[in-house]
Order: sequence, then C-alpha cells, then structure tokens
Amino acid sequence: MDDSTAKSDFFVIKALEDGVSVIGLTRGTDTRFHHSEKLDRNEVMIAQFTEHTSAVKVRGKAIIQTSHGEIENS
Repeated sequence: MDDSTAKSDFFVIKALEDGVSVIGLTRGTDTRFHHSEKLDRNEVMIAQFTEHTSAVKVRGKAIIQTSHGEIENS
C-alpha cells in the first residue's frame, strides 16, 4: 500500500451513547494500540487510515460510515 492509498480512506463514527471508545491499532508485524478516543452521544469523529494506523476498534453503540457502506454497532 503506498502513502496516497493509506491516507485516502476516510470514515465517520457517530456515537449513539455516551462513552463510545474508538481505538487505533498500529500497522506492522506487532499490532498494538496507539491511540484512543472517547465519544459521547451524538459526537462525531472523522478519521482516516494512515501509514501508522491499519485498523480501528469501536466499542459501544455507534454508526460507522465508510466508502463501503454504513454499519451500526450495538
């Protein structure tokens, strides 16, 4: 994956309850947590995958929107 591809995929997370956790996971041979945020109800986070972030874990009730579609996490 080149640098332009890694930075082009944005996604949106909208919290449907207080205390939704958004956790960024590192890219590479050892996957680790490297960033976390807490969202309260109706807060929205716009994020993207980068050369450091290969995955995102969402814990709590939220709507996740990507270029591939929308998912509601319950």
